[in-house]
Amino acid sequence: MTDTIEKPQADWSEVAAALAPVEIIDEPVLVKKRSRDFFWYSPILNAQLRRCFGDLVAQPKTREEMAHCLAVAYARDLPVVLRGGGTGNYGQAVPLKGGLIIETTGMNRILEIGEGYVRVEAGALMADINAALIPQGWEMAMFPSTQDIATIGGFVAGGSGGIGSIANGALREKGNILQLKALSVEADPLEHVFDAEEALQIHHAWGLNGAITEVTLRTVPTRDWVGCMASFDDYRAAYEAGYALAISDSIGRKLCSVVDARIAGYFPKLEGHIQAGRDLLVTLVPREDMAAFRDLVAAQGGTLDLAMTEEERAEKGVPHVFEFAYNHTTLQVLKADRSATYQQLGVPDPADADAVVSVAEAIGDDVWHHHEFARLDGAVMTADLPIIWFKDEARLREIDGIYASHGFTVWDAHTFHVEGGGLKNADYRHLAWKKRMDPKGLLNPGKSQVWETVRHLTADEIEAKAKD
Repeated sequence: MTDTIEKPQADWSEVAAALAPVEIIDEPVLVKKRSRDFFWYSPILNAQLRRCFGDLVAQPKTREEMAHCLAVAYARDLPVVLRGGGTGNYGQAVPLKGGLIIETTGMNRILEIGEGYVRVEAGALMADINAALIPQGWEMAMFPSTQDIATIGGFVAGGSGGIGSIANGALREKGNILQLKALSVEADPLEHVFDAEEALQIHHAWGLNGAITEVTLRTVPTRDWVGCMASFDDYRAAYEAGYALAISDSIGRKLCSVVDARIAGYFPKLEGHIQAGRDLLVTLVPREDMAAFRDLVAAQGGTLDLAMTEEERAEKGVPHVFEFAYNHTTLQVLKADRSATYQQLGVPDPADADAVVSVAEAIGDDVWHHHEFARLDGAVMTADLPIIWFKDEARLREIDGIYASHGFTVWDAHTFHVEGGGLKNADYRHLAWKKRMDPKGLLNPGKSQVWETVRHLTADEIEAKAKD
């Protein structure tokens, strides 16, 4: 761990008193629970982070209470980690240096719903936001498969896309994040407003450069979605059907996932609803496009096994189809066998099914493939989120190398550094904002490899590096 901030030797009873009237948690077992996220998806991160715990949890309910927490931390040089629902996979919410955990879930008000946008506090659950939007004819442009427990602030700070990205692009696409508000960590914390392009310096920075208080996001008109699963004789056929759906001009969709039959064998709640031993295309299609979707599946040689509206799904007790997509797919396997893990790979040409099959053959049977189609800058892109039966790190890196040799991009899911996944790789602009917003470097210390090399510079000097 490269950050110079060491674990504080604080009088935590004094800190708790200073935080009043903000509610706190000081019971060690509960503090430890709130020091974890889903980093255990990775055996490498699990070994590195499982003994990293905070010292105290603060639970502000208002912007003013959060500002008070940050001022208390600033005065005592306490490391601070912001936490929402704790659904991140890379240790984003794990305090490497101990200190104060600020849990935002009490700041959960939906402040405003307008035409094409929603403004909410950072701790609002995405499921609650959608529930408020839909009766008014809107829905979130995208959300993660963990929407029931994930907060909007956590999604913006640590996520990149999800259900809806095949229609509306990644979270960072122009127009998806309309505005963010975040507090600085100073003696008197100030709330800064980040509009549009500037908001991208706060997005996916893991709470390193400001404490998000409020989020305004684009919304889209809601539709009568039908959750669908189609099955195919082999993975190539399923993938080609997924690509055909992803590029279709005549069929709406807000999810487009392809899942190896072996992974689908870990979906017991779908027993009796899908054919066993067949590769799956998992999607959400509007009711008015179902006839065209059935034709697409048939033309690709598949069978439509499951098609349920939200009402039918709830009546039959079947999970949402998106619980068998994105990293929920990994979770379904991990529920049964903790020896599994995953990786994140970019397919060089989404149209090239031969490349997908070729890399699968080159890697071997300890990797089970799973692809997600999305849009980036208007073009279809594909990510492979495979199940990997973990042997050791040497084999994991060998798998990474095979992907890379086939032209695939590796976005490493087994590092706790913000630069590791690629989105903030040596991004001096967001570190310039860290210098402005967090001059002592108290926010989430240890999570940026680059910060330690620039923390001695001014914000303008750091930003100048982005132009070099």
